[in-house]
Amino acid sequence: MEDNETNMALAVVVLQSVGHTVLSARDAETGLRIARDERPCLIMMDIQLPGMDGLEATALLKQDDATRGIPVIVVTARVLKGDEARIRAAGCDGYLAKPTSYEDYLAAVAAHVAA
Repeated sequence: MEDNETNMALAVVVLQSVGHTVLSARDAETGLRIARDERPCLIMMDIQLPGMDGLEATALLKQDDATRGIPVIVVTARVLKGDEARIRAAGCDGYLAKPTSYEDYLAAVAAHVAA
């Protein structure tokens, strides 16, 4: 889930270039619906989304029997002291600070899924 069109397009190209199928959402409500319907093997989540934020969306995913097992990796510009701990406490399984390299992005994905 990513609300920035450029960031979303880049993530899609990067993931597809190594063989992943990508579903995308620009807001949490749409992303939650897709997660429940499609059961992806991983969710890459921005925190700053229109409406519901990514941490709130992650909490809902982790409370739902249908989606609780899906790993969530946050990709965010929030890099202040304590942010990573707060993000992980919300139920996120991984954390990447923006900007991130192509290699680090793919390594985080690979740590949770096979291509």
